[in-house]
Amino acid sequence: MKFTMNQSRRRRPWVRRIMVAVGIVVALLVLATVGIWQFYEANLKPVSSSAKPQTITIDSGASPVEIADLLHAKGIIRNAWTFERYVQSQGVSEDLQAGTYSLSPSQSVPDIVAQLTHGKVSTQLVTILPGQRLDQIKQSLINDGFKQADVEAALQPAAYENSPALVDKPASNSLEGYLYPDSFQRTSATTATQIVQESIAEMQTHLTPAIRAAFAKEGLSTYQGIILASIVEQEVSNPTDRAQAAQVFLKRLSIGMPLGSDVTAMYGSRLAGHGTSLTYDSPYNTLIHTGLPPTPISNVDASSLSAVAHPANTDWLFFVTGDDGVTHFSNTLQEHEQLTQQYCHKLCAQ
Repeated sequence: MKFTMNQSRRRRPWVRRIMVAVGIVVALLVLATVGIWQFYEANLKPVSSSAKPQTITIDSGASPVEIADLLHAKGIIRNAWTFERYVQSQGVSEDLQAGTYSLSPSQSVPDIVAQLTHGKVSTQLVTILPGQRLDQIKQSLINDGFKQADVEAALQPAAYENSPALVDKPASNSLEGYLYPDSFQRTSATTATQIVQESIAEMQTHLTPAIRAAFAKEGLSTYQGIILASIVEQEVSNPTDRAQAAQVFLKRLSIGMPLGSDVTAMYGSRLAGHGTSLTYDSPYNTLIHTGLPPTPISNVDASSLSAVAHPANTDWLFFVTGDDGVTHFSNTLQEHEQLTQQYCHKLCAQ
């Protein structure tokens, strides 16, 4: 069969239309691909220039979709879909790790994914300060976000009965004096018990055989050495003056003279619920009673332990710490009272 010239001409417009349509579709596909790629590239960029970190917790077993939704809801990424596609394209879907992370809107998606896949979790420091009482440490741990019940359980001595640091502590006594002041790393998985355990372990590193032997040379058991160190810690803020203060207390012990420490009296009255009284008669009131109080009155640092283990080669009997933090020593009560009137106004009026 032969087509006439007119039939051929009649069909050509349809061919052209199809070719035009195909060209339009191809062009649209190209434009769509370019648009999607530009959208993808744009959403890999940081949300903003703000470097303010947020603490983000990725739960164990969370899928890339769930992680993407969480990060988008927190304003850390621009688009959840882009995050998912990036994770897939890099083949790291199974490498995203659970944990608590510090992330900010100034990070790009590749940076965030690198952090999540390498498990660079956020840590924060839990700090136990020098000279803190056990009740202060307890409140500090609660303020750091640990549950009160967990903190109370963590402060029970029975949980650490195998710790070499506690071998000299009377079994019925608390952990007062044994939580060494330091900063400890904490992640989302860290428990209050772990922090306390690390602190006790750090205390053990300072209760060396040499320190224990030096306590014994001064006529003190290790527990008594810690008790006296806690008094020195509270009484004298300047570490360079602590060895002389320890000498004063050791001399008073040797001659049967009361230690005369205000801080022990206040600890006992506070423990009994009577505020910070100097006149409340408790076993801790060394203004009234001779000898050491029954327990430490705070934690201690290395300088206080060393001061008691190696007291100064002096012969003072009195000291007063002035308002400027300088400790003034004397041999007689008259000299002591003069120094007190001269240097201690605010502190001694408390």
